[in-house]
Amino acid sequence: MTRRTTRSLHKRALGIVATTSAVVALSLAGASAAGAADRVTYAGSVPAWATAANDAGAAPADTTVQGEIYLPLRDQKGAEALAKAVSNPLDRGYRKALSPQQWINRFSPTKADFDSVVNFIKAAGLTIQGVPDSRQYVVFRGTPDQLGSVFGTSLHSFKHGDRQLIAPASAPSVPASIAAKVSAISVEQSRTTTRPDSIKQGDLGATGDPQVSRKLAAAAPVIDAPCSNYIGEHTVTVPPAYNGQTQYSTNNCGYTPKQLRSAYGLNDLAAKGINGTGQTVAIIDAYASPSILKDVNTYSQQNGEPGLTNSSYQQLVPKPSEFTDQDLCQQPSGWQGEQTLDVESVHGIAPGARILYVGGTDCSGGLDIAMSKILDNKLANIVSNSYGNLGEAVPSDVIQGEVNLQLQAAGEGIGLYFSSGDNGDEVANLGYASPDFPASSPWVTSVGGTSTGIDKNGKIAWETGWGDQFDQIVKNADGTLSYAQPLPGTRFVGGAGGGVSAVFAQPDYQRGIVPAALAQGKRVSPDVAALADPYTGFSIGIRPIVDDTTLATGDYISETYGGTSLASPIVAAQIAIVQQATRTTIGFANPTLYGVKRILPNAFRDVLPQNPPQALVYTSKISGNTYLVTLDQDTSLKTAKGYDDVTGLGGVSFDLLSWVAQGRH
Repeated sequence: MTRRTTRSLHKRALGIVATTSAVVALSLAGASAAGAADRVTYAGSVPAWATAANDAGAAPADTTVQGEIYLPLRDQKGAEALAKAVSNPLDRGYRKALSPQQWINRFSPTKADFDSVVNFIKAAGLTIQGVPDSRQYVVFRGTPDQLGSVFGTSLHSFKHGDRQLIAPASAPSVPASIAAKVSAISVEQSRTTTRPDSIKQGDLGATGDPQVSRKLAAAAPVIDAPCSNYIGEHTVTVPPAYNGQTQYSTNNCGYTPKQLRSAYGLNDLAAKGINGTGQTVAIIDAYASPSILKDVNTYSQQNGEPGLTNSSYQQLVPKPSEFTDQDLCQQPSGWQGEQTLDVESVHGIAPGARILYVGGTDCSGGLDIAMSKILDNKLANIVSNSYGNLGEAVPSDVIQGEVNLQLQAAGEGIGLYFSSGDNGDEVANLGYASPDFPASSPWVTSVGGTSTGIDKNGKIAWETGWGDQFDQIVKNADGTLSYAQPLPGTRFVGGAGGGVSAVFAQPDYQRGIVPAALAQGKRVSPDVAALADPYTGFSIGIRPIVDDTTLATGDYISETYGGTSLASPIVAAQIAIVQQATRTTIGFANPTLYGVKRILPNAFRDVLPQNPPQALVYTSKISGNTYLVTLDQDTSLKTAKGYDDVTGLGGVSFDLLSWVAQGRH
């Protein structure tokens, strides 16, 4: 389906160019003849990885590239001041949010400026993919040759991590006549590294667990113990001792909604009708699952939960024919599990809440269009976003364009919750430590991850930072068991993202709470945390897409998922419950969260290292290998007393969030 879509867009774009060449020449205002003096360049629109050393040559001519032009806000400082005032309990403007139309009238680019940019794009023969009511950007597509000609550059392929992405070989530019109306030009593919922040139990990646054949190993597993429905249900003895322990619980089979509500102290509230009723939680992902409502209702019936109806679940999604960049964005099948996890976890925690799913046409500009549908109409005041870029490797001008959307959300009293990431400090992917954007922005609430043991009574037995380190258990020639490597092992298979931003200064609300030695004057994420470890994960039900071309699905199956993609909707659902109970709208929560920490240091569940470290035994259904999974081993990010860069301030509770909702500071 990707190739058909790309070819059709390519043919249409070439056809437009062939019939409008005269218009293009006029639209560029004679730039070719006049030279660079009549054009304004945007150096901040070139990604840092687009270097001569990474240059792999001219971009393929037979493709199309998504572009995005951002327009500056009319009053940047005013928008920032409003976002701070609306969110700060000590400000007279606290929670005096604007309506979408009020915000647009006050801060958005003027219609005249927006029309000038749109006309420039149209006259250049580019295909417009989407525009928001707020007039903050234009998403479009064109061939590399078209985009290079229109924006005064040439597009090349560059090596970025393990991929090749298209970017300009020199700073893009526009004619001086419209430059004042443009703040950034994105004609590069850095944001196609945006991916779901979810991990399925058993997804060991490059850890040595063979997944090519997806068959069980011929030899019987060293330990063939069943998974546990609660921590400690099944235990195994694995000598030699590790930190004085030889007996471990097996991995969790996948917690149910009832278990999660119990662990977070919500079951008694649900019995009183405090379950998110009257609240809407919006969820944004790319594409759309063709079986979502059927999957959720099968899953709900299996678990004794209420189903979703046409009034409790609604979606705004593109048609499959409108999907773009599937290959770059991991295909609709790569996002189906994310959407399913998000919807089923929100419904599981807050079964009375209405869920609005908004799907993007792709994982870059399409996500902006999805976000703007919510913001421009205030379709919800809680938005869970379980995706992130690869670090902050996005051009600085583009980041500012994204931040402006976040300022709009804060100014309208809408809380944006972003998963902090699943790759720890990202050193393995980037070669340097970096939190993921957008979670690293000071204008969103970044949700980190925990490993959580729930006991047979539905209580939290222990809670620590999510960071899983594997070591294979092997049988020696004499029949004894041992570990393949010195413990805690050498195979990192996922952990909560976070760390110190290289882009954003430390926000006022973090001062005095985040240790100065850690922050060094910069924004640190995450802010709060919830369950994320797939080996203490959440059970979902899904009919997986088996053919991305036709979106055909297979049989219904149960799988166990984790990732900060699980943590973000868990927190968002708890916000819905608290807003119902307190009859308030929290909006952007960070200033109040950190304010509560100042006056009630023990209000958060401080997530700490365990002594001795917690570990689980896991037998892979793919390879048959058995592993000891040591928890709280998250790359260079470490849990600690108080604030840390794995779990932020810690776990949230109904009582804590009630304080936040009431603006207690």
